Amino acid sequence: MKIYCCGCGAEVDARLTNGKEIYPHRYDLQKLPFWRCDSCSNYVGCHHKTSTPTKPLGHIPTDELRKARLHIHALVDPLWQSGKMSRDEVYKKISEKLGYVYHTANLKTLEEAREVWKVVRSVYQENS
Repeated sequence: MKIYCCGCGAEVDARLTNGKEIYPHRYDLQKLPFWRCDSCSNYVGCHHKTSTPTKPLGHIPTDELRKARLHIHALVDPLWQSGKMSRDEVYKKISEKLGYVYHTANLKTLEEAREVWKVVRSVYQENS
């Protein structure tokens, strides 16, 4: 499958694999599907609990970008999990401030992640 790889900076022919290869020490993840870029060894998980269980969870991130996405989710998720706003409302507000339809899995660079982090912090502060 062609997937954008943030490490390579291009669409790559990603290879479907499993958690046994990606996380050999995590028995709980061994049967889960992942897409891997064999050029740089970066990977992305899949929507395994859906009707399309091998659909990638966005672009293939670098390790740094994966960590940045986790930090963004650490602010975003409590907003909708608290019940103060719905998940759709949170993402709509972020999208309005950014000027495009936003989804964390579509971030391609650390620069994009930093800009989103600033916007998410402002949404968080407005709604905390």
